[in-house]
Order: sequence, then structure tokens, then C-alpha cells
Amino acid sequence: MDYKRRQKKLRELIANLNKERKNQAKKIDILCNDIIGAQRSFIKTLNAISFAANFYESIVGITDLNCLFYTAEKLIKDELNEVNVAFFLRQDKNFELHMLESDQPITLEKHRLENCFTAEIVNNICKANKLCSLEDIIAMGLQGNPTMLSKISAFTIPLNRGGTSAGFILIHRSSRENLTCAELNRVLAITTGLSQAISSCRVLTN
Repeated sequence: MDYKRRQKKLRELIANLNKERKNQAKKIDILCNDIIGAQRSFIKTLNAISFAANFYESIVGITDLNCLFYTAEKLIKDELNEVNVAFFLRQDKNFELHMLESDQPITLEKHRLENCFTAEIVNNICKANKLCSLEDIIAMGLQGNPTMLSKISAFTIPLNRGGTSAGFILIHRSSRENLTCAELNRVLAITTGLSQAISSCRVLTN
């Protein structure tokens, strides 16, 4: 009897140890995943800071608005993969559009996404003063070829200065590779400095 009881207790002890080992393994896996996630987040933050530092260094001293947009567009295109970039500046009853000619524009029947914007839509986006997806812009009244719009991943990023939007950056590319949060955050990191630079160029021009 003693032998059987000892065997039973031994089996129970081994079972408990195995259960505890499995629980510890799960905790270790969760901890490792948390560490990996934190490292990835940290790397993304460093990348955004590095891009912003390089961006600001590149636009320092630029006093011509066209030169500023040329430099900004080139830097954004170098940072993000195969994107088209356009800058919209708000005016009283109209808007300014600044962009370079793209070698590989996302078009259908020679229509560009930028050409779908009206003064009313630009004004609505500026009033929203937030990151807007293509769906948000369509809800504001954007009209275009449905087939073209279905093939595009697009966002507008506000150029905010003093709590109001002076305009926005339009970024878009093929929906085969949707724009990511990490990419948008990298551009968001430079909008304050870019907005100030735009304001300075306008003052010097006027």
C-alpha cells in the first residue's frame, strides 16, 4: 500500500511539475513577445526621429517655396516606397497645388487623383485638420472614377500651424501596397517644421 501511495504521489508531483513548466513556458513566450514588440516600436520611433532630423537639416535655409516643396517631396519619396506626393495650400476661395511630375503616376485614363480635388474639398479637409483616409475624403465630396479610386491607397496629412490647417500633404500609391501607420507617422513627424518653413517662405515672398 505504501508503495502504491508513493507511486501515486510521485505521478501527481510529476504532473504538477509538467503543468507548472508549461505555465512558465507560456509566461516566457508572452514576455519575449512583449520585448520583441517593444523593440520594434522603439526602432520605428528611432526611424521617425532620424527621418525628421534629416528632413529638418535639409530644409534649413530654404527661402523659395518651390525649392522647399521640391526638397520636401524628394525626401518623402526617398523615405516611403513608390509614393506620389502633392502639397495643397489653402487660400480664401481657392487653393495652391504643388507637385512634381511623377515618372510612374497612379492613373487611369490619364486622370490623376490630384485633379479630383476642388476648392470645397480642400477647404473641408483643412477644416477637419486631421489625418484623412481616402474614404474620409470621398465622404467629404471627392468624386472620381470608381475604378481608379479602388486602386489607390491615399491619405492627407495636415500642415498645422497655430492650431489651424494651412493646407495638407496628399500621399498615395497603389493599393497593392497600402500605406502603413508607421509610414504615415514618419511624415507626421515633419509636418510642424514644414508648416513653419512654408509660412516663412510666404512671408519672404510677399
